[in-house]
Amino acid sequence: MEQTKFSLPTETVELPSKGLLYPVENPLSSGKIEMKYMTAKEEDILSNQNYIRQGVVFDKLFQSLIVSKINYDDLLVGDKNAVLIAARILGYGKDYPIKFPHPITGEEELVTVDLAEIKNKNVDYSSYKNANEFTFTLPQSKNEITFKILTHRDEKQIEEELKGLKKANLSAEVTTRLKQAIIAVNGTREKKDIRDFIDNYLLAADARALRDYIRKITPDLDLTFTFVGSDGYTQEGVDLPIGVSFFYPNAGI
Repeated sequence: MEQTKFSLPTETVELPSKGLLYPVENPLSSGKIEMKYMTAKEEDILSNQNYIRQGVVFDKLFQSLIVSKINYDDLLVGDKNAVLIAARILGYGKDYPIKFPHPITGEEELVTVDLAEIKNKNVDYSSYKNANEFTFTLPQSKNEITFKILTHRDEKQIEEELKGLKKANLSAEVTTRLKQAIIAVNGTREKKDIRDFIDNYLLAADARALRDYIRKITPDLDLTFTFVGSDGYTQEGVDLPIGVSFFYPNAGI
């Protein structure tokens, strides 16, 4: 009996970074990845209670959907957001129905967001040189900071460190994230010196300016939508809520 061969349709996903922050030898430098449509296998992943408890269910889903031969940990956080939106569209379509409180009345309204309309943030791509390394002079202290834009690998390390701090009843999310992003201070790349600077010498105003600059140049999707109420009231730039119903249609409505 002749063996039946099956194939799955795939789509090319354009990354917000355009691949310009990855070394040229990294497959992600192409600025795109190939993803397949969701199958029953991926629905099993979404319902895996162990993955849900560990907080890794979406990452397991994305890794299953990505066809391109990449290192998932290398993905910039903004590029991973593109994978997030693409996975939802390939699984359940572009229409995302949500209940959202009316900005004026506060009453919940059912609105449908067209995920296909989500665009990239406006960033200056001329500063991207196939290397994830940038410099910024702190406005008050004038120290020169060298930093990187965070990847999925960095986010995992931050999460682990924050968990350890939580067990000790400590909270330090701002400095923990900066310790992962900053790779040199005035040319010094010793981790202990960087941590010492962040913990004891980084002025609050400088820290805020640095975070604002990092946000400004970070490639990502513009994860906002235009709210249109039943009364015709319109508000642009509303943050897109990504909750339980994102990959579980009708779970939250």
